[in-house]
This record gives sequence, C-alpha cells and structure tokens, in this order.
Amino acid sequence: MLSSRALATVVLAGLLIGAPASAQEYPVRPITLVVPFPAGGGNDALARVVAEKMSKTLGQQVVVENRSGAGGTIGTRAVAKAAPDGYTILLTYTGTLAINPSLYPNAGYDPRKDFAPIGLIAYLPSVLVVHPSLPVKSTAELITYAKANRGKINYAFVPSTVGHITTELFARTAGIELASIPYKGNGNALGDLLGGHVSMMFISLLPIVGNVKAGTLRALAITSPQRSALLPDVPPISESGLPGFSAVTHYGLAAPPGTPRAIVERLNKELQAALVLDDVRAKLSIDGAVPLPGTPETYAAVIDTEEKNWGSTVKSLNLKVE
Repeated sequence: MLSSRALATVVLAGLLIGAPASAQEYPVRPITLVVPFPAGGGNDALARVVAEKMSKTLGQQVVVENRSGAGGTIGTRAVAKAAPDGYTILLTYTGTLAINPSLYPNAGYDPRKDFAPIGLIAYLPSVLVVHPSLPVKSTAELITYAKANRGKINYAFVPSTVGHITTELFARTAGIELASIPYKGNGNALGDLLGGHVSMMFISLLPIVGNVKAGTLRALAITSPQRSALLPDVPPISESGLPGFSAVTHYGLAAPPGTPRAIVERLNKELQAALVLDDVRAKLSIDGAVPLPGTPETYAAVIDTEEKNWGSTVKSLNLKVE
C-alpha cells in the first residue's frame, strides 16, 4: 500500500502529465500560421518565407493554413477567437487590421483588443504607374494635368483594396478629381492599363517592374518614404509633388488576445532572427518588401496608427462592403 507521500507524488505526476505545456516548454507541437487569403498570393508567399525559418529555430513545424474569404476577415476573425496558447497565430496586414474593421459592417474583431501583436515582418510600397500615352512624367505634372482636365483621367482599381483607398487618398490630398474604373482583380486591371483603356493605377511593385523597364508603363512615384532597389530611379511621392504623403502596406504576425507574454516574446525572437538572414531578406526584396524587425510594442503602435489613418479615410469616403 502506498504511503501518503508516495500517493501524493503519483497524483502530482499524473496532473503534470495531463497539464498543458508551460511557456518555458513551448512549443511542444506544430504551430498553425493562418493566412486569411488563398494560397499562391503575395500574403501566402511571405508567410511561407518566415514559417520555414521559424520552424527550424522553434524546433516545431510552423504550418501555413489558408483560410480565405470576405477580404481576409474570416481567417482573421477565427484567430481572434482561437485558444491563446501560441499554437494558432495569424499573418496580419494593413488591409485586415486597419481597413476591414471600418469597411465591413461587422468584421467580427477589434484590431487593438482582439490580438496580441508578435512583430512586424515587412512593409510593401505601391507604385503610381500611368500609360505612356498620358502626357506626364512626374507626380507634379500629373496633378497639374488632372486639375486642367478635371475628371478626365481614369484609374483602374479593385474595390475596397489598399490600392483603391490609396488612389482616393492621393486624389483627395492632391485636390484632383479622377474617374474610377472598377475591376474584379489586379490582373484584369493591369491588362487594361497596358492596353491604354485606363490611364493610371496604384499597384504593388512586383507585377509592374518588367513593364516599367520595358517602357510599356511609366512609373511616376513610389508610396514609401524611401526609394526601392527594384526601381531606384522612381522617387517617393513625398519628393515629387505631395510632401509628407506615404501609404505603405505593413505585414506582421499576431496571436489571440491573452497569449502568455513569454510565448509572444519567444515567437518575436524567432521572427526577428529570421528577418536578419540574408536569404530571407533576399526573398522579401524580390517582391519589393522591406524587412522590419522590431518588438511587439512597435507593431502595436503601428496597428494603432494605421487603424486611425486608414480607418478614417475609409469612413470619410463612405466605403462599405455589404
């Protein structure tokens, strides 16, 4: 028969075996990284770059799971309601955290309250491109031309995307009126821009670099404060017609609210370690992305600022997705 001390030892051992792993032991099983968009897109590619490196340093596989729908709100909402144990995390970006809560009547999450920021991954600027038939060679010339030809310049856009809102913000800041031509996807929009059926567009770097170099499109400016290595001759908008203008897309990782601080810090540590690797930086630069290693607090501040700026723009433009 067991003594009281032996019995207590057996009971305690049984409790420890059945208990969840502590933050010090984390992780003890694979981690799911939810990407709230379909596989094969830019968000998915970026997630897989960091997931591969973090899997090695964490000692457990970081498995990318695509949960697309409703502009990213479905997957984002799912992570906001997931168990705060560090085994379900989210690829976040400006659209899902800064734009969608104002764009959708019920996105189902609050960007500040419903996530524990892990850290930024990178930012990605857009490029203002025009068809060569448009008689302008700079942002300043475009603004002057648009003011003299009110409402006659049309632009391609996919409704309620970062590119759409960036264009509207640009027009409002510049004090010009543009005609909008909606498309279901950037591929069709870019095709019509190349064909001269529309005059201008804000679009991410990668799809247009070859066209700009070939002269089939003219790049007037980039939306980041700095130039891009992919198009080093293209100036920031802030230097070529609209001082202070900046509109970049931030990408990061976040966990459900209430995730233990020790787990958030561990994930942040491995994310930062990945972002300083030469091969990771090289892969990000191919898409025009600029790595942004930093603390959870840095990312929290970015989320707060972006939600205020982008959210107010969406509301002022009275944009809604039913």
